[in-house]
Amino acid sequence: MSSDATSRPTDDRRTALTGRVVAPEGVVADGVVVVEGERVLWAGAARDLPADLAGGATPDGWAPGRTLLPGLVDTHCHGGAGGEFGPDPEGVRRAARHHRRAGSTTLLASLVSAPRQVLLDGMAACAPLVADGELAGVHLEGPFLSTARRGAQNPAALVDPDPSLVEALVGAARDGGAEGAFRQMTWAPELPGGDVLPRVLAELGVVPALGHTDSDVDTAVAALRTAREVAPYGGRPLVTHVFNGMAPMHHRTPGPVAACLGRAAAGDAVLEVIGDGVHLAAGTVRMLFEVVGPHGLHLVTDAMAASGMPEGDYTLGGQDVVVADGTARLAADGSIAGGVATLLDVLRFAVQQAGVPLVDAVTAASATPAASLGLDGVGRLGPGMAADVLVVDDDLQRVAVMSHGEWVA
Repeated sequence: MSSDATSRPTDDRRTALTGRVVAPEGVVADGVVVVEGERVLWAGAARDLPADLAGGATPDGWAPGRTLLPGLVDTHCHGGAGGEFGPDPEGVRRAARHHRRAGSTTLLASLVSAPRQVLLDGMAACAPLVADGELAGVHLEGPFLSTARRGAQNPAALVDPDPSLVEALVGAARDGGAEGAFRQMTWAPELPGGDVLPRVLAELGVVPALGHTDSDVDTAVAALRTAREVAPYGGRPLVTHVFNGMAPMHHRTPGPVAACLGRAAAGDAVLEVIGDGVHLAAGTVRMLFEVVGPHGLHLVTDAMAASGMPEGDYTLGGQDVVVADGTARLAADGSIAGGVATLLDVLRFAVQQAGVPLVDAVTAASATPAASLGLDGVGRLGPGMAADVLVVDDDLQRVAVMSHGEWVA
């Protein structure tokens, strides 16, 4: 089967995918995933396949020795294929399709800090894609962020926490036909009103994500504890790209990094990890898996419009970005301006460069983000789950992608 084959299993025709199946519990060397329609009927060892499910058709040209992963779940992504998640609907669709082709069958659209109306327009552009299943939700990275730790965020757009904006964004998603589309929001707890924002977010079904913060360790710990009490879905707050966008940890001034590591190690927070070899060193990625474990980590891309595109000049939230040598940086000051990798690239880096076990890396790129954001039916291969399958070779290179039972061209 070629990577651009198209097929759609129907209710009267089952498809059997054979190979090495990766699940949070381990790797099944001689496995089978049986798909019917948009759902997985069964997944497990070939020897345990029930007799009434045997005989499913194998796709033409299917080669032995492939590895079957659940479709990946990227919860922090700003764009790709030249498109940016924002007010332009065509750019939104182009970015979503790029990452789905690359194996991220579940995707949150991340909007960078911008003026109020631009954010509302961005939510309005994304909501229809959430309603039709192309996106799983929207993540607002700002504008309630620290100017001192803004990274590539536009400083002119940063404001103190404003519950009325949160309510307006929820309303914009609802008006776009996507109740609950606003899924996650990054905030700096040291800002005026930052101490109460987690409760405001949680009451509206939005997961608080601490980030882009210049807080001290005590403020960060208190904020994460409050967010732990109220966070919806999995009940754990998130941390937006740990280490990036926050003060470096020092043994006498531990800052937010120490708070985030401690709370995540205790099972009370989930850390985003941009494991692309640019934002974090391989040793840092390995340490996070060793200290926190895969059930407390999201592998994410933080990808921007240049993902999947040639190096050159781009924009992010209206700011000029130059992509060179595999890194996106603001033209104005050289700050890293998001990533250019796909989530499969990040997973491969974690396994091949950081030495993270395959099962752990896959869990952090699928099951954990799905669970912590309440994204039901995705993130693992099992009966009743969405037929989202990423097929890779021995080098973890993409072979084919199935999304809701359909091979992605």
